[in-house]
Amino acid sequence: MDLTVAITGATSGVGRAVAEAFVDEGAFVAVSGRDGAAVDRTVATLNGEGDDAEDGSEAPKEADGDGDERGTAWGDRVDVRDEFDLERFFERVARESGPVDVVFANAGVFHGAPGEQPTTEVTYADYDDTMRTNARGVFATITEAVPHLADDARVLVPSGAVAAESKPGMGAYAVSKAAAEAVARGFAADLDATVGVVDPGLVATDLTGKERARDPESVAPLFLWAATEAPADDVNGERVGLREWKSATR
Repeated sequence: MDLTVAITGATSGVGRAVAEAFVDEGAFVAVSGRDGAAVDRTVATLNGEGDDAEDGSEAPKEADGDGDERGTAWGDRVDVRDEFDLERFFERVARESGPVDVVFANAGVFHGAPGEQPTTEVTYADYDDTMRTNARGVFATITEAVPHLADDARVLVPSGAVAAESKPGMGAYAVSKAAAEAVARGFAADLDATVGVVDPGLVATDLTGKERARDPESVAPLFLWAATEAPADDVNGERVGLREWKSATR
């Protein structure tokens, strides 16, 4: 898979799983996150150079016997709240590997515990930081990626049911996800690139705080499908999820 893939929030959870899946398929994967040390560990592990013992992740698989080679991970510290971080990140990715084929705007935060943050109790500080990361961060990620996108590039924005359904205790996070989806639709209307929302359902990550949910690794193929195989018209300006993926790949 001769692709250049850029992922924000790639050091854990779904972002990390998707990064590994693309590397397994032979792509050049640019990973990023706020914690520079975590970025370095992630890159080393994905490249088979380190043992990421802190999160218990398994070492990446070797190339298979059919001659398929793993891709390469590369990384940089990026805070999506800072558009200049993102500007430098995409400039460096383009220098390292050329035009960007896939952008996964995955970075996100949840202040507090999911289900335990009523909107009526959200502080202004937490609201502002959540929106700046989860909504404005998506806007800044796509904006700074645009000058470096390949002609047939795809941009994916993760979301979930919380963006459209009223759920108690989800506070500013639910608002931010609804806003992120709107950002994706806006770019889908105004860019030549394919921009869509991907809903993997409930996934067990540090962000969701859920233990009884899908493993991030189990939903990574959904994102690969949306980025490479799904018809562009089915993704652009739309929301695709497990149902569409399973229907198309069964």
